[in-house]
Amino acid sequence: MKFPKIFLTVALVFTSLQPSFGAEAEAPNLDWPNLNAYRAANGQVQPRKKGEQRVVFMGDSITEFWSKTQWNPTHINRGISGQTSPQMVLRFRQDVIDLRPQVVVILAGTNDVAGNTGPATIDMIAGNIASMVELAKANRIKVVLASVLPASAFYWNPEARPANKIVELNRRLKAMAKHYGAVYLDYFTPMADENLGLKTEYSEDGVHPNEAGYIVMASLVQRAIATTVHLK
Repeated sequence: MKFPKIFLTVALVFTSLQPSFGAEAEAPNLDWPNLNAYRAANGQVQPRKKGEQRVVFMGDSITEFWSKTQWNPTHINRGISGQTSPQMVLRFRQDVIDLRPQVVVILAGTNDVAGNTGPATIDMIAGNIASMVELAKANRIKVVLASVLPASAFYWNPEARPANKIVELNRRLKAMAKHYGAVYLDYFTPMADENLGLKTEYSEDGVHPNEAGYIVMASLVQRAIATTVHLK
């Protein structure tokens, strides 16, 4: 049977758009929250001993890179580079609750403001972070809720204008900490410059802290953890 040329052209285009199910087909990324990142490490974590002050840090690259410069060996780092708050919510049980810490330090929001997993309003970001706080509280885990670090630009998304959004998000996070009886950890104020960006002495790229930046953060977080541990 002969078909008109236009029919053959349409048929070929349609066929080219169909998914491939052969051995060479590329498998989709089904692990969007990256549950596999710490699966093996979590399996090696021993039950918390009596009197042990176990602290889990949940976050993105700012948290992940911290343990590559200086890190308290009694703390557990569960940061994943590039992650947004909805991804953290999905892995919160595996990477925080199941490790049975006394305290969780939550640092999230930078990549949401940058739009890493799509547009996100301040309400959406705050809602996701509130979900993590509620999960922690429901499991008797005390919470240190950290402010988002200052940033006046994102090198991977030059169109973004994050400074004022971060200020507003931090205002919401401070109120959230008060509402839930958590400790608010203000990284922003001592690390921000006059343009609401990260001070140059604390970062090389305007987003990620350098060693000097992490020294400032370490001092602040240790005080926040000490305060949290003694809360009723």
